[in-house]
Amino acid sequence: MVVTEIQETVRIQMDSIILEGDLEIPEDAQGLVIFAHGSGSSRHSIRNKTVAEILRQNKMATLLFDLLSPEEEEIDNVTAHLRFDIDLLSERLIGTTDWVLQNPATKNLNIGYFGASTGAAAALSAASKRSDKIGAVVSRGGRPDLAEQALPGVKAPTLLIVGGKDYQVIDMNREALKMLNCKKELQIIPGATHLFEEQGALEEVAKIAGNWFLEYLVTD
Repeated sequence: MVVTEIQETVRIQMDSIILEGDLEIPEDAQGLVIFAHGSGSSRHSIRNKTVAEILRQNKMATLLFDLLSPEEEEIDNVTAHLRFDIDLLSERLIGTTDWVLQNPATKNLNIGYFGASTGAAAALSAASKRSDKIGAVVSRGGRPDLAEQALPGVKAPTLLIVGGKDYQVIDMNREALKMLNCKKELQIIPGATHLFEEQGALEEVAKIAGNWFLEYLVTD
């Protein structure tokens, strides 16, 4: 059983908007993983919440936050264009990172990013711009091709996880792997599709991600 030290909804001011996030810090947390969700999703994503819960069992604090305000989400539900605005999403992630670095409860924790789908592109782009602050990046079914120009600037150890039946995304991630100049790895989950809906697939993602964050965020 995980003993939770802090569990709260936080409000992050960013220019003229406020983004909401769910922050959970287990007792004796060893690091903090900020989640960047995929296109059309939110901090309430069942898949990311499942991964976050398993990470907390590994002494990782988690912050799942909305990349868009409620008003922006309403617009995006119609136009679907903001979810692909990687520059905007990465700036939101950077702003959230800066908030984490100033927040008394989190400022001393090493930071990692977990990005899914288009959120992975935002995570990689943000990691390239905050290379001195980000200790590790994990991408789940990511679209790193949408952050192609940022890839050579990523310094944090980066793990790309793709489903074995997600053929087009496998190719995208293989190309991205070549462009990364950091410690890097591509893990393919056999039999899994893009959303890792198969039995045990998402748990395998969380296990692999947890090991990656433990290796690169935890200092002796």
